[in-house]
Amino acid sequence: MKRMFNVFFLCLSLCFMVFSVHAASDHASKTDIPLIAAASSIKFALDDVIQQFTNDTGLTVKVSYGSSGNLVSQIRHGAPFQLFLSADEFYVSELKQKGFIKGEGQIYAVGKLALVAPKTSSLPLDSSLKALAVFVNSGELDRFAIANPKHAPYGERAQALLKHLGLWESIQPHLVLGENVSQAAQFVLTGVVQGGIVALSLTVRPQFQEKVDYVVLPMNLYPPLKQSMALLNNADRTATLFYQYVLSPKAQSIFQQYGFAQAESI
Repeated sequence: MKRMFNVFFLCLSLCFMVFSVHAASDHASKTDIPLIAAASSIKFALDDVIQQFTNDTGLTVKVSYGSSGNLVSQIRHGAPFQLFLSADEFYVSELKQKGFIKGEGQIYAVGKLALVAPKTSSLPLDSSLKALAVFVNSGELDRFAIANPKHAPYGERAQALLKHLGLWESIQPHLVLGENVSQAAQFVLTGVVQGGIVALSLTVRPQFQEKVDYVVLPMNLYPPLKQSMALLNNADRTATLFYQYVLSPKAQSIFQQYGFAQAESI
């Protein structure tokens, strides 16, 4: 009887050990996926890059999208991001000055602006924005969307462009500000505004083009959108590998498909 009890106890112990190993393995597989912060302007392109990264390596990352300024605020308040992909260089430089990143920032793409309008809108589209000026001055403009210039680089560049063309003061009362550039594009897509200035990368998807017309705005009308990224101090091996993958020819080709220019082009 005692022998049977010992055998039973041994089997029970082995089962517990196996369960513990599996539980630890499951926990590790969940916690080993690094969380990265990324500007909303690169959402569609980065989703494709991540899918390709997973296909090539078997690894993956989890992304939180938002405006670059808001993501920096989260990082400074302890958010557990391991990699930050900004919509410009400024916010990466800010994190570097505060000691949050490893090494230097790296430009991974150059963004472009697009003037957009729902197909049902009477807002005229031209790359010089002369027609927009006439539309505004004639009193026909009601609502126009850009991202919030205070914390969204694409909104800040849209503001700079409108100021450069002398349109800022007249168009400002009609602005509807998106929390980030994706939200500004959504305002256009749903038709709650007559038009807007958003990231070109958000306009190239078929779902967007079915409902919205757009024209690419000349890059010499606004300061360059040098989109920079950096590894944070807690970056693990997977985050580091993904950082390197973003710079690979395969990933860079995906960014170009979504309308981004390479850093060497400016």
